[in-house]
Amino acid sequence: MGAEEDVVVAVVTVADAGELLTLRRAAFVSEAQTYNDPHIPALTQTLDELVADLTSDGVITLGARRGPRLLGSIRVGIEGDKATLGRLAVAPDVQGHGIGTKLLFAVLQYLPETTKEVWVFTGQDSKENIELYNKAGFEHEFDQQAGGLTYAYLRKVLEAGNVVEDGEDPAVVRGEN
Repeated sequence: MGAEEDVVVAVVTVADAGELLTLRRAAFVSEAQTYNDPHIPALTQTLDELVADLTSDGVITLGARRGPRLLGSIRVGIEGDKATLGRLAVAPDVQGHGIGTKLLFAVLQYLPETTKEVWVFTGQDSKENIELYNKAGFEHEFDQQAGGLTYAYLRKVLEAGNVVEDGEDPAVVRGEN
């Protein structure tokens, strides 16, 4: 693929719901195969449920586009000083080209300044997803069983809206020193 500079990340609207539903279904087929479960929520969500989610308070869905095509998306739920990422989806033909990483980092500019931590969960056996989140600064916190699946929960701590990397002084990150 070409340079990722031509990929634009912006909020997904209700007008994009059909395209978003199609993207998610295409992207999550491999997850369903990994877990031998065709009934994972990303595959069973209806268009009406997706539209309701897109218009929910405290939810932002971002999309990555190249021209008119939706290449990827991510859902961000905001509750108090915590954000929870979910439904990170990248079209199968452009996976591995930096779209997911671009979406993960783009999320930060859409979070309220009061956000202190960002959480994400994925299936424990989704090694590529976990590796992507680790590279973006998320650390494994715990596993939790739900239904027949075990989910890995990862967290990234923010300081005053800025990313704090391990070993960094938060005052320096905030520009105080």
